[in-house]
Amino acid sequence: LAAPPTVRIVHSGLACNIEEERYSERVYTIREGETLELTCLVTGHPRPQIRWTKTAGSASDRFQDSSVFNETLRISNIQRHQGGRYYCKAENGLGSPAIKSIRVDVYYLDDPIVTVHQSIGEAKEQFYYEKTVFLRCVANSNPPVRYSWRRGQEVLLQGSDKGVEIYEPFFTQGETKILKLKNLRPQDYANYSCIASVRNVCSIPDKMVSFRLSNKTASPSIKLLVDDPIVVNPGEAITLVCVTTGGEPAPSLTWVRSAGVLPEKTVLNGGTLTIPAITSEDSGTYSCIANNNVGNPAKKSTNIIVRALKKGRFWITPDPYHKDDNIQIGREVKISCQVEAIPSEELAFSWFKNGRPLRSSERMVITQTDPDVSPGTTNLDIIDLKFTDFGTYTCVASLKGGGISDISIDVNISSSTVPPNLTVPQEKSPLVTREGDTIELQCQVTGKPKPIILWSRADKEVPMPDGALQTESYDGILRIVNVSREMTGTYRCQTSQYNGFNVKPREALVQLIVQYPPAVEPAFLELRQGQGRSVTMSCRVLRAYPTRVLSYEWRLGGRLLRAGQFDLQDSTEFTVSSLSRDSYGIYNCNIINEAGAGRCSFLVTGCPRLLCFLRWSQILKSLTLGFFGFQAGQQRWWEQEITVNGNIQKGELITYNLTELIKPEAYEVRLTPITRFGEGDSTIRVIKYSGKDGKSREKWAGNGLSCPECWASSHDFSLDFPKFSHVQRVEGFIPMISLWVFPGFYMYIETSRPRLEGEKARLVSPVFSVAPKNPYGATNTAYCFSFYYHMYGQHIGSLNVYLRLKGQTAIENPLWSSSGNKGQHWNQARVNINPPTSFQLIFEGIRGPGIEGDIAIDDVSIVEGECMKSDQPANNLRSGAVGPLAHIRLLPLLILMSVLSHQR
Repeated sequence: LAAPPTVRIVHSGLACNIEEERYSERVYTIREGETLELTCLVTGHPRPQIRWTKTAGSASDRFQDSSVFNETLRISNIQRHQGGRYYCKAENGLGSPAIKSIRVDVYYLDDPIVTVHQSIGEAKEQFYYEKTVFLRCVANSNPPVRYSWRRGQEVLLQGSDKGVEIYEPFFTQGETKILKLKNLRPQDYANYSCIASVRNVCSIPDKMVSFRLSNKTASPSIKLLVDDPIVVNPGEAITLVCVTTGGEPAPSLTWVRSAGVLPEKTVLNGGTLTIPAITSEDSGTYSCIANNNVGNPAKKSTNIIVRALKKGRFWITPDPYHKDDNIQIGREVKISCQVEAIPSEELAFSWFKNGRPLRSSERMVITQTDPDVSPGTTNLDIIDLKFTDFGTYTCVASLKGGGISDISIDVNISSSTVPPNLTVPQEKSPLVTREGDTIELQCQVTGKPKPIILWSRADKEVPMPDGALQTESYDGILRIVNVSREMTGTYRCQTSQYNGFNVKPREALVQLIVQYPPAVEPAFLELRQGQGRSVTMSCRVLRAYPTRVLSYEWRLGGRLLRAGQFDLQDSTEFTVSSLSRDSYGIYNCNIINEAGAGRCSFLVTGCPRLLCFLRWSQILKSLTLGFFGFQAGQQRWWEQEITVNGNIQKGELITYNLTELIKPEAYEVRLTPITRFGEGDSTIRVIKYSGKDGKSREKWAGNGLSCPECWASSHDFSLDFPKFSHVQRVEGFIPMISLWVFPGFYMYIETSRPRLEGEKARLVSPVFSVAPKNPYGATNTAYCFSFYYHMYGQHIGSLNVYLRLKGQTAIENPLWSSSGNKGQHWNQARVNINPPTSFQLIFEGIRGPGIEGDIAIDDVSIVEGECMKSDQPANNLRSGAVGPLAHIRLLPLLILMSVLSHQR
């Protein structure tokens, strides 16, 4: 059955300190630059999906895509900003997601820095002549740093020198330690050393910085040998020179840019900065900074302006006094031109009519700026428009500094110049499309000249698909690539004043409908149930458009089981009333609308030979043990409850004494798990007494594996068969329960690390004594050797069985072999053996190429008589020897229940 996820985090990598409990949380500390490895161990079925997330740190701090969804999160060369709390989240659609976290603390210690300052209010002349100074030591670290001071080789302590005071820091991150020298004395001019220490945590050594204090120590001063501002044409090379004019020790010079980093093509040589082939993007404020850790750094700045002319536009304003929307003879018309100019003070406009220069006059008034609109505009007012005024008017924008091409804008004024009109073609609204398509929204505009069309969302205060609040279009078409459902809605197209009439905007609306297929849950779910019981599958619609035309189809493989239409409900169910092998398989529920289909898939199977039920270790409450048999000639049924206290743990063996059984009789034993969801499937065994000398064979009760001390793991190989173990695989490990009334044990090989491909595990039986039945050497008795095996997983290796005869310990006769994936169930193998003498049986498991390759065996038995031929596997290897052997199944006096959840 399905099981909700569980999760826990284990750490590996180069940890320098691990504290399981600190401030009631798990803390994992690591040195900066080392490799962090966190592994998320999960259980659950279906196999949970894993995602790593993180709090704290930079918002832009992202894992590599390959790490986010893996069990192991690996961060090489970890940095301090990557510290914080890491969460592993596992979910498989059942119950709430399982989440565990661990806090990662990154330890580091930067080089300390010493800065020197004089007392506040002192004159900057004669900087340190009989003055009080402060030496401040700062080092970034985690954990908090401790500081100590030395003068030469002398360790300075509080109170050791009356002329020295030491300010102890607060114990916080980024703490500092200040050394105060009061009224400098001759002995105070010396070498001072600050030692920063984090007490060698994570093997981080102490770091030291020194400073030489003298009577010449002075803060820096600089001078820029350039103008401010600097105006240049694009493509020119520019050089900025900065020189120091004072400071002891000698200051270091650096250049910075106020907005962003320096251009990549910048060449730095000391205090000289060169920008070859400058562009508009390189403009801005550049600053030269001098620093010698004495006083405050010195800073000088200059502004670089790169000439540019761009974005020329025009608009026509009919007579504003009469509120006209079109041009009329005898009325006023204003033509406006606008450009973006850098620098704006160098901008100059000139006007032409039909190619001839225009000068400002009483009837044609030219203004270079308009306070009511943006800078960089010019207006031509035509008073009392006449027929002779029709023609082409041109405004030309230029920069006085030269070097930049002029911008020329033509505006035609004639009887055909008419205001715009805006319509939407009938078939273009509403516009229906599907998610992921490319669509074009269209508004048709007429008029002369045609204006720019502005597109925006009409029904929401949200950006357009390109992220802007408005999108310009010169042809009235808005093209959207890869349409998503969030783009459904109404779009507004409207005329702009630019390149057209400056009148009230014309507008129209276009409705966009984005259809998308249903989103459903669960996407996949595996269901297991006992045969003969009912299984119900439910598929629910989360989102879909359109929603009123939903239909559904239930299919098993290619066979249609049921179809129908949704009414008001948001889910559909299908029930298998009585589960059988014929009804095993993958059930698909397709929920369909015009845009496509969403699919729920269910893998339905019965319980395997071992009992299975949901998260047995957490929901098992009790076990009901029942016995049915004859006693004193009467049929009798016993039933009693075995209470389970707490969760059953890995490897736990539960025993229960049967006190009322009579040895010669046969009994049916039934064990039923009781969970908080009700009864689970019962497992049934028949206890049958078949030997005369029970005492001599009692240790072989069951199948040989119920006597673990009788089967020995061979120590000649690197793997062992663990005892009391259980594994069941379905695309990974799934928690299961093994409740075998009789005999109580089975074996499997462990393939987890550090096991390697090809390594072997061997299980050797005790010696079985065989005596000939015919004293004259007649034919030996045949025996049927049988066992169950489980080989499921993509990395299954091989399982071999050998027969070793007494006196031939160096020779092992191949008896049976199987390799590779044999399916998600237990298989039975039966092999005829005819041993001429005493013998041993050997199981050999060989590890495959990966961890999903555990091999299990159970129910080993030897029965007198040949196996039925129809039951023998095709790959059986037979032994040609002959000899008798007694049946080893006998009545046990203990009921053994082996329980283990084996998971990875």
